[in-house]
Amino acid sequence: MLNTKYNIMDTPQKKKILIIEDDRALQNALVEVFTQEGYEPISAFDGQEGLEKAGAENPDLVLLDIVLPKKDGYEVLEAIKKSPQKDIPVLILTNLEEIDNVQRALDLGATTFMVKSDFSLKDIVEKIKQNLLK
Repeated sequence: MLNTKYNIMDTPQKKKILIIEDDRALQNALVEVFTQEGYEPISAFDGQEGLEKAGAENPDLVLLDIVLPKKDGYEVLEAIKKSPQKDIPVLILTNLEEIDNVQRALDLGATTFMVKSDFSLKDIVEKIKQNLLK
């Protein structure tokens, strides 16, 4: 029998992506796509849960909806940017497309603002990759 020691340092760690999205169908699709791309997706279905997981999981990137139960995306974004995880890129993925929403999210520290109807899952993955390389 071959005894092989496996050094965890030899394997690159998967990048964690926290997806804070209350639409379960979209959440499931994003989890599946990110898993296939080699990322470690973490799901949260409301703003409060998202904040808790941001603190506990220390993700490499947050994909955040604005319209969420318990705490909206603006509250979540503001709290993340005031936390020890403040340097984590936060990408907004929402149905809100008014310029005031875009400006508010960017002013609070969002890295990117995407309107759901304008982006395919492939486009979202590309934006994630771009932001994880920065």
